[in-house]
Amino acid sequence: MIGTLINCAAIVAGALLGLLFRKGMNKKMADTVMQGVGLCVMLIGLTGALKTENTLLMILSIVIGGVVGSLIDIDDKMNRLGAFAQRKLSSGDENNTFAQGFVTASLVYCVGAMAVVGALDSGIRGDHTTLIAKAALDGITAIVFASSLGIGVMLSAVPVLIYQGAIALLGTVIAPLLSDIVVQEMSAVGGLLIVGIGVNMLLKQEIKVANLLPAILVPFIYYPLYQLIVG
Repeated sequence: MIGTLINCAAIVAGALLGLLFRKGMNKKMADTVMQGVGLCVMLIGLTGALKTENTLLMILSIVIGGVVGSLIDIDDKMNRLGAFAQRKLSSGDENNTFAQGFVTASLVYCVGAMAVVGALDSGIRGDHTTLIAKAALDGITAIVFASSLGIGVMLSAVPVLIYQGAIALLGTVIAPLLSDIVVQEMSAVGGLLIVGIGVNMLLKQEIKVANLLPAILVPFIYYPLYQLIVG
């Protein structure tokens, strides 16, 4: 868990620094920065999504994930969590961006290959190198996100702690199921979801990206089943 804790600390520190920059921005500047961050988010997402080697699986993942996520209504639950945290942590001036900052940062920090591989290395071998490198990247990204999206970005440290911590603690159990292709396709599906976040930021749409989150798990289930049936 050491690597994950370092990662979470970097996110919190970066978000706090970003909030200092946010205080010096007027609305015009904040809107421009928001658009710039939206473009960067889309680039991050496209970089991951285009690495897929199985487009049909990605489509299947989105469909299945969308059905499951809508039944659970993850988007509503995350927004409720964001609203609750907003009442506790903010001064009430972040009505439009608190939940957005939480969801955006949570997705960006959790769906990449570094989160999975780094947590496995940390849990199985006690090697925290990858997560420390990820912490540095996430800390810098948190500065940028928090400067435009506010304190909700800091809350993303919680899902990072749960997600990466669970992988680290269960590393010996799930490692055999996380082949390179599984991690790659999970990251690709996650990248597509991040593109959806970017679209929301740029075009003011309401794609319920959180309801698509179960899609990330479909490759994790698909490949072991495929090997079991075929081989």
